[in-house]
Amino acid sequence: MLDLNFYNGRTVLVTGHTGFKGSWLCKILINEGAKVIGYSLNPPTEPNLFNLANIEKNMVSLIGDIRDFRQLESVFDKYQPEIVFHLAAQPIVRESYKQPHYTYETNVMGTVNILECARLTPSVKSLLNVTTDKVYLNDDIPDHPFKEDEPLDGYDPYSNSKSCSELVTHSYKKSFFFDGRCAISTARAGNVIGGGDFAADRIIPDCIRAIEANKDIIVRNPYSTRPYQHVLEPLYIYLEIAEKQYSDISYADYYNVGPDDCDCVNTGDLVTKFCKAWGNGIAWINKHDGGPHEAAFLKLDNNKIKTTFGWTPRWHIDETISKIVEWTKIYLKDKNRVPDIMDKQINEFFNK
Repeated sequence: MLDLNFYNGRTVLVTGHTGFKGSWLCKILINEGAKVIGYSLNPPTEPNLFNLANIEKNMVSLIGDIRDFRQLESVFDKYQPEIVFHLAAQPIVRESYKQPHYTYETNVMGTVNILECARLTPSVKSLLNVTTDKVYLNDDIPDHPFKEDEPLDGYDPYSNSKSCSELVTHSYKKSFFFDGRCAISTARAGNVIGGGDFAADRIIPDCIRAIEANKDIIVRNPYSTRPYQHVLEPLYIYLEIAEKQYSDISYADYYNVGPDDCDCVNTGDLVTKFCKAWGNGIAWINKHDGGPHEAAFLKLDNNKIKTTFGWTPRWHIDETISKIVEWTKIYLKDKNRVPDIMDKQINEFFNK
């Protein structure tokens, strides 16, 4: 079981800290008394959760490109982190078709740069590389949950670059960290949803933007099945992996981080649940736009993290949707209350 007190007073580096998941992770760490160092590009959207929650005031926030090895190296040299969470990425599938070179540079060489800095920095004892559920060779076999030992070969540039990021991590781990000086894991997370996501081409943010604009909610691929989970679900297990492997390297491994089968739903069902929870008679329409290839079916086998950590998902899909609606309605009513609703949901999730 996760001991959040472990992070009190520890120096933790989070790459991608200005993004959606990074902002939630930093909020948790700050609340627990960690010395949080963030390294990332400027927030990727406007509005964005990082600024809305005023997270910067309680941490060291450094704006930089994960591709810039020398700048990143200077951060490691100056702050000597003990724990590293690597979240920085180009995370959008459609964007990867538009900018494949940038996507590979960021997702592959960014990982090389992080691992190289860890190799050169003796203070680093625990490192987690966050990848994606899309790293697997996916032949769209219905009801096939991927296990950690299956082939890695993502289809599109985003997914494939994350497969490469996994392989880079495996090589560095075997080549340079075999002495146990630093424990390294990867986490292959399912589709993350939650309050404060403003990214383009993501279904829940698209729903909220449509509501704000009083327009129809458009669903491109209503029959695509994905392992949806609240953002706090993977963050909980990320924190536990990094904590446990810090003192016991046997926990360092490659983990799927996904929901139970009951929460692997198609996009149309997800949006229907969202519309019902929101109320006011909102609805969605099916309008495929002929976009690039995306797998029709994706599900993760989560037995490994269950058996290793005794972990089970806490918020299933209906409760997850209700939490997103709660967060969003408060945000739309009074943006100054964003830090409070984040703290409320964090405390509820962690049973404080």
